[in-house]
Amino acid sequence: MTRRRWIADRWTATTASLTGDQAAHLARVLRAEPGQVYDVVSNGFLHRAEILSVSEAEVLFTLHEELESDAALPLHLLLAVFKFDHMEWAIEKATELGIARITPILARRTEKHLAQSALKRSERWRRIALEASKQSRRTDIPNIADPIPLKQALAEEKSPTRILLSETEQALTLTAALKAATSSQQETDTALAIGPEGGWTPEEMSLFTEHRWQPVTLGPRILRAETAAIAAIAIASTHLI
Repeated sequence: MTRRRWIADRWTATTASLTGDQAAHLARVLRAEPGQVYDVVSNGFLHRAEILSVSEAEVLFTLHEELESDAALPLHLLLAVFKFDHMEWAIEKATELGIARITPILARRTEKHLAQSALKRSERWRRIALEASKQSRRTDIPNIADPIPLKQALAEEKSPTRILLSETEQALTLTAALKAATSSQQETDTALAIGPEGGWTPEEMSLFTEHRWQPVTLGPRILRAETAAIAAIAIASTHLI
């Protein structure tokens, strides 16, 4: 039987604890008791762990043996902000697929009310990533950054491979670009940019060119932003693991 997996809020070398909503759920809903065994991610490492004490404020575990775990996909998703229900779905599924980092991007064509509200959404997006990490049995949580303008994001990006999904690119596929990148360099860290509804403006495309991003296509069909993001991550996972 597969044990439920939890991600510790606090830890020492030999113990880990859950607090807040996680502790309350264990105590009230699952009626956890001392002696029960769960898988707990502590400081990025997966352990078999036994409950020492239970309260709605804190569940304390003693850590036993370390278990084998999978590494995050070395992929940074720059995701232009779009409708929040679709954005949340994309963050959840990207987390399940193993994404390492997500940076929400305030693009020129991001709707004004979404751009303003996005600045208040970061914590909600991080909670969604946390729950998706537990559901998919990840040993880490992707880093969800605060929303930033595209110009800032491109200036700060350090990944050696930088790929832009582009509706205007017809020849070079994402698969071909990833194969070329992984065969020519040892580092696999990759950044992937997905535009807003309506696409990037010509000025934004010029910024990508200036920062040496490679435009690619996913094929002839026009996909919703969230669909394109998940399809691209799934393709990337076959080349970057």
